[in-house]
Amino acid sequence: MRESKTLRILIADDEAVIRLGLRAMLEAQGFRVVGEAADGTRAVDLVSKLKPDLVFLDIKMPGMDGLQAATRLMGERAVPVVILTAYSDREFVDAAKDSGVLAYLVKPVRESDLRPAIEVAMARFREIQTLRGEVGDLEDILESRKLIERAKGILMRKLGID
Repeated sequence: MRESKTLRILIADDEAVIRLGLRAMLEAQGFRVVGEAADGTRAVDLVSKLKPDLVFLDIKMPGMDGLQAATRLMGERAVPVVILTAYSDREFVDAAKDSGVLAYLVKPVRESDLRPAIEVAMARFREIQTLRGEVGDLEDILESRKLIERAKGILMRKLGID
């Protein structure tokens, strides 16, 4: 399934030249870059203000790094996150998986790598959101069943039924 060409994207990287290059590649593919940040704290703030459809985060940034920002954003169920970093070390990949990011790209990234990563991240995010909704529905059903069983027990005691 192809994503809409009007997908709204936020870029967070402490290097302005990287942000500029990524913006150019994304816009060349028809995506709309709605904001840029040089650190994780600003990225989290911009996500709440701009409501992008997807966020690209670098790992190493001043203040709140990209993995901390990703953990926060995924915890808030706010937006799918793609890591774009120079680090391919196992420790960074494992930390990214633990933070809930949906794709991991190693710099230098090619323009042809972006669309597949974006489409997969968006598809996985939709699946996660659907599953979260189903879990919520099941929790509600379970709670209702518990109440019904409690009420049934009270009624049986009052009527002297075993």
